[in-house]
Amino acid sequence: MSKISIVIPVYYNSDTLELLYADMKEKILGKLGDYEIVFVDDGSGDNSWDVIQKIAAMDKNVVCTRLSRNFGEHAAILAGLSVCTGDCAVTKQADLQEDSTLILDMYESWKRGNKVVLAIRESRDESAVKKFFAGCYYWLVRKTINKDMPQGGCDCYLVDRKAIEVLKLMDEKNSSLTLQVMWIGFKTEKVYFHRKDREVGESRWTLGKKIKLVVDSMMSFSYFPIRCMATMGFFFAICSLIGIIMVIHEKFTVGTPILGYASIMSVVLFGFGAIFIMLSILGEYIWRALEEARKRPPFIIDEVKRHDDK
Repeated sequence: MSKISIVIPVYYNSDTLELLYADMKEKILGKLGDYEIVFVDDGSGDNSWDVIQKIAAMDKNVVCTRLSRNFGEHAAILAGLSVCTGDCAVTKQADLQEDSTLILDMYESWKRGNKVVLAIRESRDESAVKKFFAGCYYWLVRKTINKDMPQGGCDCYLVDRKAIEVLKLMDEKNSSLTLQVMWIGFKTEKVYFHRKDREVGESRWTLGKKIKLVVDSMMSFSYFPIRCMATMGFFFAICSLIGIIMVIHEKFTVGTPILGYASIMSVVLFGFGAIFIMLSILGEYIWRALEEARKRPPFIIDEVKRHDDK
């Protein structure tokens, strides 16, 4: 009999964890057969770890995993994948915004031979501002990174054991795990769901983290920033050459004196701004190369508790 692992990253989710487990128990756990639930506490500052252990006391299939500090959601998911023992693993958010029955649909798709199953947001109840910025991000990903990125985006996915082993081998930092899952290939299917608005708790998905995800996605999977720099440099070089020719021509044909301190300074300052932007992009690449060269792990597991360990 096959076994499925449900990997749930936890970060300040003490108010939703028991509700989440009750929802899964009511809707799906009795239908999955052999399963395990891997909770990964990503350095939460509340009592999430205590709640996880409370749930583990009620269900012997719960695996309690705690990281040494906060490493980020993608690292927490990767940590969960590294300790899970299922033939396949599905990721699930702890904020109650996805219906638990989605896991059944993804599991059935895996049984049909798909090694990767992506859960696509067909619609969502969130505010217009969140929808707009999420749409901008996924549009940017489709245009510059992966043309197969769904319009509604993908946060949850199921991966086969073979795909899990590939993800563990990649061992990348400052990257997007979702894009890694899409990059590795394998036979893939998409299932669609409606994302509800968050009703319990407060989201820790800050603007800074969203911006970092955009930068990480671009730097890890696209050469667009480098090509953009080359295009800007070529454009400025051509414009400068044309401007020099025009000034010299006007000087010798019309006799116009070469003046215009303000306009020259504007062009110089604009050019310096462009140069600094390019240097910052190069710095992002160099910093990421340094991070990879250090060989620091993307996460550190403090402890893992299983029912069999008691």
